[in-house]
Amino acid sequence: MTTPTKLPSAPVIDETVRLLTEHYVFPETAEQLAGLLRRRLAEGAYDVDDAQDLARLVTEDLQSVNGDRHLRLKHHADPVSPKQGAATRDSMRRDFDTSMGGAPRVELLGEGVAVVELAPMLFPLEWAAEPLSAALTLASRAQALIVDLRANRGGDPDTVAFVCSYLLDERTHLNTMYWHGGERSEQSWSLPYVPGARFGGSKPLYVLTSGSTFSAAEELAYDLQQLGRAVVVGERTRGGAHPCEGWTVHPHLEATVPVGRAINPASGTNWEGTGVQPDVPCAAADSLDHAHALALARLAG
Repeated sequence: MTTPTKLPSAPVIDETVRLLTEHYVFPETAEQLAGLLRRRLAEGAYDVDDAQDLARLVTEDLQSVNGDRHLRLKHHADPVSPKQGAATRDSMRRDFDTSMGGAPRVELLGEGVAVVELAPMLFPLEWAAEPLSAALTLASRAQALIVDLRANRGGDPDTVAFVCSYLLDERTHLNTMYWHGGERSEQSWSLPYVPGARFGGSKPLYVLTSGSTFSAAEELAYDLQQLGRAVVVGERTRGGAHPCEGWTVHPHLEATVPVGRAINPASGTNWEGTGVQPDVPCAAADSLDHAHALALARLAG
């Protein structure tokens, strides 16, 4: 009988440690995590047979210091490209092609209230501008709008700004990203022009959230909430505010490392670890009915 061959975990850990120390937005935490991963490797904690087990164990350790849910070793069932960012981008493209470009539902609920579902992601703007513009333009004539982010797990900050632009009247500062090392910051603003028609900044707007709403979807909810533009209805979101990049460290493994942190100009902070707190807390499954009722009451009033 042959003994099962263990996955060669040392090269994966070595490369993950290198990426952490070179790119993680919090250098002191990166040093702590690098020491932890090296110690766990020496102890034999990563002596496993397959890549999926290694991804789970390493991710648990990566998130053990500050709970950063963007910091992970992600398993891909199919072999992934060694090109930086390609693993995540290829996965996103498959989702894009099967989700109407990230806007799978546009519906008039009745009495002037429309719902636009954005899921499963806010895809890169070069892909998503056309379908999002079509969906938001179609809903622009509604008297009240519900944006459903309950099944949205994140995406592109530029797409957040694009969507916000349809829901505001004027160019508005939405967020500021501070990048690794602190030497560079980048402001995010809504756009002065959008293709199609705006819903605008005065009609009633509601945003639905769940415990699965994550990352850029949280930013969309948080930005609109902090501006006083939208009422957030549903559950507290997952709490991931750090934009990240991905590197292939094994044919089936991708290390995702946050390279920046978001600071909202209204709150002076972000939703990292805390999630977006709903204005109207309720079970995610009930949030559409709640928001619809709120919209009808607002319109009637």
